[in-house]
Amino acid sequence: MKMIVCVSENWGIGKDNNLLFSLPPDMKFFRETTLGKVVIMGRGTLDSFPGGKPLKNRTNVVLTRDKNLVREGVVVFNSKEEILNYVKEFPADDVFVIGGGQIYEMFRDDCDEAIVTKVRKTCPCDTFLFNIDEDGDWKLYSESDLMDYEGTKFSFCVYRKTKKSLS
Repeated sequence: MKMIVCVSENWGIGKDNNLLFSLPPDMKFFRETTLGKVVIMGRGTLDSFPGGKPLKNRTNVVLTRDKNLVREGVVVFNSKEEILNYVKEFPADDVFVIGGGQIYEMFRDDCDEAIVTKVRKTCPCDTFLFNIDEDGDWKLYSESDLMDYEGTKFSFCVYRKTKKSLS
């Protein structure tokens, strides 16, 4: 299982249930990476999408405490264990945790790869990802060249769990 996320310099990921950055190259990368795959999210992340509708051409899996939540195009679960059991049917490389903050933290130990868009900017935020650079269980595997979109600099990074943390 993988996580995919866009972070600020201080590992912020959101404010007021919205993304911090609107970077078309990052959105395109996210779309291409997750198309045809399974995406795991919390209800707040689902609600943040236009019209609260699921992402097209993906299996949308939502974790919520709301036992009555029903949304077209969404598979709803009320526990992490139910989700982990459900995604066993899919190749691990086809399963992506996409947020929000509580969901990333909850599935942190279940992911063996993190695809992180690192934006070289800090802005006000109220939701954070754990700092992967300071977590000894993770190692930077690759990083793209620094890119620029309308003055915002960013790069795509891939982190992998270290062998010792997987045993």
